Amino acid sequence: MPDAGPTAVLPLRPLTVGELIDSAVLLLRDHARVLVPVALVLAALEQLLLHPLRLVAEVTPPAYLPRIDELPAYWFLLAVGAACEAVIVALLGNLTGRAAGTVLLDPGTRVRRLLHPGGARLPATLLVALLAGAVMFVASLVMPLWVVGFALLGSVAPAIVLDRLGPFRALWRSAALALRTGGRAAAVRVLGYLVWWLLRIGLAVGAVTGLNSLGLLAEEWQLPVGLAVWALVNSVAYPALACLDAVVYLEGRIRTEGLDIVIDRARRTGSPILTPLAGRR
Repeated sequence: MPDAGPTAVLPLRPLTVGELIDSAVLLLRDHARVLVPVALVLAALEQLLLHPLRLVAEVTPPAYLPRIDELPAYWFLLAVGAACEAVIVALLGNLTGRAAGTVLLDPGTRVRRLLHPGGARLPATLLVALLAGAVMFVASLVMPLWVVGFALLGSVAPAIVLDRLGPFRALWRSAALALRTGGRAAAVRVLGYLVWWLLRIGLAVGAVTGLNSLGLLAEEWQLPVGLAVWALVNSVAYPALACLDAVVYLEGRIRTEGLDIVIDRARRTGSPILTPLAGRR
């Protein structure tokens, strides 16, 4: 039986749902000093992009609840927001996919090497992130399809950086892996999103409401503070979701493709250990 792996982050065995979430949190913790600052920049840009759409929809921070007479504008705002989330999580998935790969293959790698462009495949990642965003925008316009689109897109960035696939093959690979074993990976991704969605709502609304109740937030500061709080909350939530995608991707390959056996054999024989992550399709 393959050994449990170099760290507790990614043991070389099939994991329970709880262990997958724990592994994602551990991966985020170990690489937070790279992932969180990058996510903060992307989350701040997202808030700036959504701000004019929120003005049109006439929603106010921190909850941005819809107005009955502005539902079409609010629906469009939700679709753009879903597309932004998909793009950001996919871009962060480039970093988390490589981070998860180094945990299995070279745990001694320095965290800051994640920012090195060598082997990052940034153009392919950007293209697949934009494709994922377009899929989520269209799916969100037909509300029930949002869940389907989100569930199937989790592995696009890991497939780019670990399987070395092109953007369109990565989309197909992501959907195929998500639907294996009764759609287990798809369900875990949706569950992870719901958990972090509840946490984001609670933290953002709670922080602004708390400041208001204490009289520490003047009316003219409601908007900028609301934007800043959401950016800060998302700077943790987005890399957490990307970490979950990377962990679920590798665990799916272990569960259904025997990746653990291939890596264990490579370790014992001294053969190159990068091959397993770029080999089987």
